[in-house]
Amino acid sequence: MRLFRSIFEVSPIIARLPRIALLQLLLVMAFGLTGCGEANESVSEQLSLVEQPVAPDFAGHLEDTQKIEGFYTLYWAPEKGSLYLQVDSFDVPFLYVNGLSRGLGSNDLGLDRGQLGQTRLVSFVDAGPRVLLLEDNTTYLAKSTNADEEEAVEDSFGHSVLWGFSVLAREDGSVLLDATEFFLRDAHGVAARLKAKGEGDFKAEPSRSMIFMDRTRGFPDNTEVDALVTLVGEATGEILPTVVPDQNAPSMHQHHSFVRLPDAGYQAIPYDPRSGYIDAPDTAFFDYAVPVGEQVIGAHTWRHRLRKKDPSAERSEAVEPIVYYVDRGVPEPIRSALVEGASWWSQAFEAAGYIDGYRVELLPPGVDPMDVRYNVIQWVHRSTRGWSYGSSVRDPRTGEIIKGHVSLGSLRVRQDYLLAEGFLSPYQDEAVPDQLLEFSLARIRQLAAHEVGHTLGLEHNFAGSNGNRASVMDYPYPLVSLQEDGSIDISQAYGVGLGAWDIRAIMYGYEDFPAEVDAEAARLGLLEDTYRSGLEFVADTHARNDSFARSAGPAHPRGSLWDNGESAVAELRRLMALRQVVLARFSQNNIRIGRPMASIEDVLVPMYLMHRYQLQAAATVIGGQEFTYALRGDDQVPVKKLPVAQQQDALDALLETVRPEALRLHADLVALIPPRPPGSVVSRELFPRHTGYVFDPLAAAAAAAGLTMDMLLDPTRAARMNNNYALDSSQPDFISLVSQVLKATWMAPHSMPADASLQRVVNTEVLKRLLALVKNSDAQPQVRAVALDQLLELKSYLQQKIAIATPSWRAHYRLAMVHISELTVSPLDSGTLSVPPGSPI
Repeated sequence: MRLFRSIFEVSPIIARLPRIALLQLLLVMAFGLTGCGEANESVSEQLSLVEQPVAPDFAGHLEDTQKIEGFYTLYWAPEKGSLYLQVDSFDVPFLYVNGLSRGLGSNDLGLDRGQLGQTRLVSFVDAGPRVLLLEDNTTYLAKSTNADEEEAVEDSFGHSVLWGFSVLAREDGSVLLDATEFFLRDAHGVAARLKAKGEGDFKAEPSRSMIFMDRTRGFPDNTEVDALVTLVGEATGEILPTVVPDQNAPSMHQHHSFVRLPDAGYQAIPYDPRSGYIDAPDTAFFDYAVPVGEQVIGAHTWRHRLRKKDPSAERSEAVEPIVYYVDRGVPEPIRSALVEGASWWSQAFEAAGYIDGYRVELLPPGVDPMDVRYNVIQWVHRSTRGWSYGSSVRDPRTGEIIKGHVSLGSLRVRQDYLLAEGFLSPYQDEAVPDQLLEFSLARIRQLAAHEVGHTLGLEHNFAGSNGNRASVMDYPYPLVSLQEDGSIDISQAYGVGLGAWDIRAIMYGYEDFPAEVDAEAARLGLLEDTYRSGLEFVADTHARNDSFARSAGPAHPRGSLWDNGESAVAELRRLMALRQVVLARFSQNNIRIGRPMASIEDVLVPMYLMHRYQLQAAATVIGGQEFTYALRGDDQVPVKKLPVAQQQDALDALLETVRPEALRLHADLVALIPPRPPGSVVSRELFPRHTGYVFDPLAAAAAAAGLTMDMLLDPTRAARMNNNYALDSSQPDFISLVSQVLKATWMAPHSMPADASLQRVVNTEVLKRLLALVKNSDAQPQVRAVALDQLLELKSYLQQKIAIATPSWRAHYRLAMVHISELTVSPLDSGTLSVPPGSPI
């Protein structure tokens, strides 16, 4: 038995021998019976059959199959559940894209319907009994006419074999492959994503997976295959159970596209960091054929192919217009709003000289949104609100966009409706004002334009909100105003149409110049005119959290998310005045009749925290700097420091947001919010609590105060202040900021008894962050030193005050002194409350 088992384990070929041949082979191997001629001949014949497997012709495998003709021909064998792939040529590159046609519906997991994976340049390689799917390395190359130079680069870097297919048959230079396992695997890396999110270890289970023929189709230039893939494992997280019936067996549809490469008629444009086009890691390449002294690294501008029928004409029809299709699953009136907002881009293409060069239509019946021939705006549902995004399928050799794919989260429109309810307190009776839906649809139009902009190649421009709504590529906070009569006006909450920056950006990327015009020089002239007009550009990477220090400290005073106004500080004060009025009026009129009274809190959260984004914008002024993406010789000023008075004004405005009067919720409102009734959802969208299920106004205040202190006591901003001071002693340093924060909080005169608790809440948030700075080994040493110094100064102050303090204040002081003495409290140790999520708004 041991001999039989060893042979089966060592040689799969031997294991497939008929039993009589196996016995004969064993005799030969065990006893060396070389004289047994008949036995030797029989074994030899059997081995010959196995070692040289007969590959029958196609007909032997294609009986009872369904042929799917297209870019690559497929054959479906329904009785076997197998999908065969015919390959007629080798070493011919094409594009391979995978994605999810049906997702998991969780924003946190990020596995959405219509999600696209990476676009890969691949080719089939004939390897005898197998055919390999080889992914080319498009990052490292030599754009040279010298084949040897190209080969030297190719040989220096690795490639990847994505799959090896067994050959079923050969016929007239073509091969037939069984591609079932290839399409039923976890191509999109869902298991890895689930593991990274702490949801458990999973792997694809073929016995619970199948080719989904309803979405498997062939076309002249693309082949589309859809597969229901089930992952099996043991769920360990909290998210999967909320979105799938059996958390141990999540199933979703993974989609595969084989796409013919576009022809050579496309003209690639080098990426310019000033242009406003997307700068993503997969745009970059290294060209080792450039002359010494030139930059080896380069990138392409992402854009669709668009040409005029008559390039010499100022205005001309397009050879083939760009058409976007709206998902038929979007309900009205949202569908019409999406069409209208996405259609705004036609204005920019008209400015670039096209007649009907861009348009938006409804997706034709029966068309799969994953089909690469269609640019789509897809409607995606999730269990919680989440991001919308615009992605694309691109030719990695040139940056040409082949398919634009927008995914819009359906809960975003409901979130805006919630904001309108908060601003207006609209429910005096059972009537529902039309304003609420109009407000929400205005945002959906802007959102559709924004995400389509990404699929046209455009980057975020977070300077857009500072220049009269210069760009839909910014994130807009609703511009709501307080009228002289005390009423609240939401009619101008969101802009209509494109901004000036958007039009100039499309002109730069898409204008088709006559043959006699130097296109490169003409585009450069467009760019120079754009900046001379006063338009600005702040990219995504300089408006979000600082990637170098992983902190909340962007530096550009006009590059923030969800902000408004030419002056971030003035807008913060305006918004705080509006917030005060909204909160003073907050009542049961903010929810519809028949809703649980506890749901008042749902509407209250975004109103109480409405200033969170604008205070981030105002904080960029402190220790910040104005800068441009200047190139030598373009006459832009690279860096300008900010006036000291402007920084002080920003600090004063932020400290105003943590005064007790800014954090107070009136008692009548708190009395209207009972615990959640049975059947209600308790979610992260609510305020944190120290009080169990009872509403906690002090925890709400702590959450708001913590947002401000995160901005003021940010380690990156602190280091910038110290550096600015080292270069120019007239600039404020971090110790001056901390001193003012302590004077406005811990050392401020005690509030009246009703507000004393709020003042202590703010003090605690300050203490937590200073203690955390001392313990932060990644912070600048001088920042840690300042934090420690100011804590010790605070301790000395408290020692003097404790003798005359009331019992409540004395307890507050003593706990602080213990923390300072031991320096053992970190943000985690001190029980920092989680703030309800902000973005996406």
